[in-house]
Amino acid sequence: MIDEESQEYPVRLLTDVLEVLKSTYYASKYRRPSPRSQENEQLKQEILQIYEKSKRRYGAPQITYKLKQSGWKIGQKRVQRLMRELGIRSITRKKYRPATNHEKVTARENLLKQDFSTTSIKQKWGADITYVHTQKEGWTYLASVMDLYSRKIIGYSYGKQMTTSIVVDAFHQAVQNQQLKEGPNLVLQTDLGTQYTSYEFENLLLQYHVSHSYNRKGTPYDNSGIESFHATLKKEEVYLRHYKTFDEARLALFQYISG
Repeated sequence: MIDEESQEYPVRLLTDVLEVLKSTYYASKYRRPSPRSQENEQLKQEILQIYEKSKRRYGAPQITYKLKQSGWKIGQKRVQRLMRELGIRSITRKKYRPATNHEKVTARENLLKQDFSTTSIKQKWGADITYVHTQKEGWTYLASVMDLYSRKIIGYSYGKQMTTSIVVDAFHQAVQNQQLKEGPNLVLQTDLGTQYTSYEFENLLLQYHVSHSYNRKGTPYDNSGIESFHATLKKEEVYLRHYKTFDEARLALFQYISG
């Protein structure tokens, strides 16, 4: 049978080595977690649930927003700290940075001026190109056309090179899907990229009597609808995958857009 003195000896030895009072040792040993610590543990569970539900793509800003929607009074810095303790972070991938173009970009008329209001389809469209990486072919390119009334992609084209043909093909698909014969009341918003300012594309718009509106240089908000779609596509699909081939990426993009 072990007496109290033999039980007390390891404690005395430990407190002597650490140079702390026995009362301090016992207080720390049997101290209950503080309300703040308990709340942090509960928060961590909530954060993990939100993170997993988003397929691990949400970062601190989105998780903070979701927590506030659930009734938590919490700041983004606290969420960032708890995410670090959990060892989680949003899935991000290095963005494509196109080579610097030293050619002077000539400004053209911005007809929409960020007025995206519509009352029906075939009034305002937005078009843009985004980049998708594959392991075998490297960078590939997706050109999309969105109807700003329905906020749906009505035409797209995917290619291995960023040529005028992919924006032309995307526009042709949009015309076919929405059965556009002539569009005197239709305005198409694009950036000032060479694909959209090319003679071939401009002439195509003239054939359908579509008015061409251009983003101001360095102002992606002038075409925020399609820009937002491409950003969501990257977070919900592209950044979660590692496409081996062009064909694998093409199938995945088709399933995402058509779904």
